[in-house]
Parts: sequence; structure tokens; C-alpha cells
Amino acid sequence: MNLEALLATGVGKGQAEKVFKNARLVNVFTGEILETGLAVTGGRVVGVGDYRGAEELDLQGRYVCPGFIDGHVHLESSMVTPAEFARGIVPQGTTTVIADPHEIANVCGVAGIEYMLAATAALPLTVYLMLPSCVPATSLETAGARLTATDLAPFCSHPRVLGLGEVMDINAVLAGQADMMAKLELCRDMVLDGHSPGLSGKELNTYILAGVRSDHECVHPAEAWERLRLGMHLMLRESSASKNLQSLLPVVTPFTARRCLLVTDDRHPAELLHEGHINHLVRLAVQAGLDPVTVIQMATINTAQYFGLKDLGALAPGYAADFLVLDNLEDFRPLRVYRRGLLVAENGRLLVEPAVHRETAVEHTLRLSPLQSDQLRLPALGSRARVIGLVPQQITTRKMEMKAPNHQGCFVADPLADVLKLAVIERHHGTGNVGKGLVSGFGLSGGAIASSVAHDSHNVVVIGANDTDMITAVAEVARLGGGLALARDGKVLGSLALPIAGLMSLKPLEEVEAELSCLRRLAFQMGVRPWYDPFMTLAFLALPVIPELKLTDLGLVDVREGSIVPVAIA
Repeated sequence: MNLEALLATGVGKGQAEKVFKNARLVNVFTGEILETGLAVTGGRVVGVGDYRGAEELDLQGRYVCPGFIDGHVHLESSMVTPAEFARGIVPQGTTTVIADPHEIANVCGVAGIEYMLAATAALPLTVYLMLPSCVPATSLETAGARLTATDLAPFCSHPRVLGLGEVMDINAVLAGQADMMAKLELCRDMVLDGHSPGLSGKELNTYILAGVRSDHECVHPAEAWERLRLGMHLMLRESSASKNLQSLLPVVTPFTARRCLLVTDDRHPAELLHEGHINHLVRLAVQAGLDPVTVIQMATINTAQYFGLKDLGALAPGYAADFLVLDNLEDFRPLRVYRRGLLVAENGRLLVEPAVHRETAVEHTLRLSPLQSDQLRLPALGSRARVIGLVPQQITTRKMEMKAPNHQGCFVADPLADVLKLAVIERHHGTGNVGKGLVSGFGLSGGAIASSVAHDSHNVVVIGANDTDMITAVAEVARLGGGLALARDGKVLGSLALPIAGLMSLKPLEEVEAELSCLRRLAFQMGVRPWYDPFMTLAFLALPVIPELKLTDLGLVDVREGSIVPVAIA
């Protein structure tokens, strides 16, 4: 419809395509709930009030609010294709996501970004991308690719690319490293997202001075307050691995609320199906006592305005007609979801079938030599060892020092002492690199668990109570061409194939959830402590930008120092 006809509809001289009557409209600009009508034409809101429509729908006093927006998510972490991800979240009320494809980019480089743009182009979900800033995340690991500012530059003109994704190599920023400076300069006039766990004082000031304007890694309110005081936007995260939302809610006040937005970061199939997506975060915040309209603002207009999405996040003239119809402002389970004025989901079911996009360039990417027992030997060059200490429901770890189990001159796993062996095996270039370390807190009493999902370089990570089962589990991951595997007594107990970059399945969301739930039950039967998600926890033990100790294919990383350190303490 041309502008003249659209204006005529807005002024009431013509009929709108659709009019939703008798709505309780949540106004995110004023905080009011208005009893009114909503007129939609050409996928846009043409007016709020009393309008005539070619099609008129009586909402009978139900609530209407803008579609939810996830401000930071890695689609790959759902372990399903973008099409299946959309099928899982659109019925939950999410109509837009801002995705960072750095998981698949760390495996496949430019081809991974191209895949994500193509695979999300025709979904009943609006997907914007942030360009991966750190491929690899640091120089302390081996990734499948290395992306420079020159590699990223062609994507900056894409209409669905908004800026630079979470800048996690803090040391490179603070040191003014040339490659990082080039990326920051490339996206200077775009959005620069942050990732700065534990950063404070002058270092945080400098990080913000570089142009970074948000952070989703806050765990404690003090961190959040410091960032808000320095002008950052606070992303309140509730993921499968890091549950930070409720601990951060005290910083949400009438003054700070408009600087706060909701993000999921990483969400596994079970949580998507049984808890929800952004609507789960909204529900938790409301149950904790926050005003429902304030929380809706955090899930809609705040996110849209931070990312410069001028036609999203509200229901007002000229805005996209992305909205939810709700029975109440308590459980946030949409009766209907509209995207661009079209009904796309009803009663928890997607009404359109999203097409799955296939690209051979991102499938069957493992180049993994068979793991040998001598590669897992961990010489005990001292009586004490640096041990990775897990923190329940967080992806941060503690730096522990202890007298570790020792057998024939090597550190070994000892479940009775709550010490397991961890290894990260390089899978991209066939280098044969194997990093080894020790972990405490996981609880595995026997056997081993291996995964090709290991943030962010996604080498193969394996944790075990003995070397034989670790080798068996890694061999199964290799046979699958990527995936998850559990082994005990030299036998594979269960596995899940993830052929897309070793990260995603080609199966429907429900099947992946069922298989993953079965593997999770097996892991708990093997002794994994129930407050850990076995696979998400394992995946983050290889991420060398989250304090304090992590493991890569190059060795044990002291994140604060930004260096490889020996396991043994002389």
C-alpha cells in the first residue's frame, strides 16, 4: 500500500486490513493499559483506537502486547536448526531475536555466518545478526577459523546485521591490539555488544571507552550497578547454564529499568519446550514482584531501542504489527502470536512450517585423529595441582589448588576425592593438540562424557573417571561427525549426533529434547550432580574468557592472567 492510501486508512477514510477490537493494549511508552482497538494494514500498525476493518476480530478484553525480543542469543546452542528454533520460540511469544553466530563461525568461519543469514531469511521469526568479534575467542586455543575485520567488512552492509557481537577478548581491547581495534573501528557506527565478567574500575572504564555499550555477564548486583552507572545497557540473562536474572532484579528501579533488557544467551531444548523462551524470563521477573508492564518494556521496547530497531518493540502507528494476545499478565503463555499482522502461532503451536536450510559447507566438519592413551597422560611434576572448581548454576569457575590423586607419576581422576580428568582435543585441523586438566565438583562416579560443543572454538571436550572411557566417548563423537556421547566400562551408553558444525541436529526439536533428556538422565545416573546441566557445564569448561580456570587444546588457562599455566604446582 502506498503512503497516501496508508494515511487515508490511518485517518479513518478507508478500511484497515484487520482491526483487533476490545483489546487491553499494553502501552510500553507510558506504562498504561488501554482499552482500545488496533488497526493493521500491510503488516504495520496504522492506528490505535476505533477503526473499521475488512476483517474485524473481537479480543473480548484480552491483553495485547508487543512481540518479545531476545537481545542476545546463540541459535546454535539450542542444538537444532534455526527453523526448529523458530518453531520452538515463536509460539512462546518471541517474534525477534538478535543472534550472535560466533559458535558456528568459530568452526566454519565466513561460511558459518553465511549459513546463518541464509537459514534465517525466510522464518516466521525476525532474526538479526551481530558479527562475531572473537574468532577465535582468544589466542589461547585453536579454532576452525580466524576472522579479521577484513573478513567481516562485507557483512556490515547487510540489512539484518546490526553490529559487533560480544567483545569477549577483554585483554585485546585493553592492550589496544591491532586486530581488535580494526573490528571496533569497522563497527564504530553500529552497535557494540560487551562481555566483561568481573571487569571493574579503570579497566571497565577503558572497555566502555572503546565503544562497548552492553554486558550480559553480570552475576552480582554490584557488577550490574557499576555498569549502569557508567552508562551501559544491562542485559539480564537467564540461560540453561547461567541463571542470573533473579539475583540482578534488585538493580531494576524506576530510574534504571529502561536501561535493562532480557536475554537468554544459551537455551537448551528442554527449557525451550517446558519453560519457554523470553516469556519464561518475563514470568520469573513478574513472580519476583516487578511490575508486569515494566518487565514487558524490558522484553520489547528497551531492546528495540538499544539496537536501533525503530519499528519494533511497541504497538503504535508505523510500528511492525508483531504482537501477542494474552489471557493475563501472569503466566505469559500467548493464546495467539502475530508477526507482521499475520497469525503465526496459536495455543502453543506454530501455524506455518519453516523450511530447513542445508549447506554442505557446515556439515561433517570434524577432522579428528584417534585419541591415544599416552595423549591423556598428565605428568605430576609437583605434589599439588591447579584444579578447575565448578560453581553451581554458573559458567564461572574457581581456581583451586590441592594435593591431587597421583598414580605412577601422573595425575589421575579419583571420583572418591571428587577429582575428574578433563581433556580438550583439537578437531579442526588435525594438529593432534590435547589439553589436559583436572576438575572438581562435577560428581561423575564412573565413565566419561564427551562433546563437540565446547565454547567457543568447539574442539572436542571430554570429562571422565578413567582414560579408557574417555577414549571410547571421544571415538563415538568422531563416528557421529560431531555430537554428544557417554561411555562406561569401555562401552557407549548413549549418544546424540550433531552433524551441522558439530553443534546442531537435523532432527525436530522434540526428538532432540527426548534424546538429550535420555542422555542427561544417564549422566545423572553416572553421578553428575543434579544442579548441573551435564552438557552445558562441560561445554563452558573450554571457554577461556570466563574466569577463573578453563581448559583449551593448548592447555590450562588462567583467565585473569590471560596465559597458559601448568597443572602441576612445583
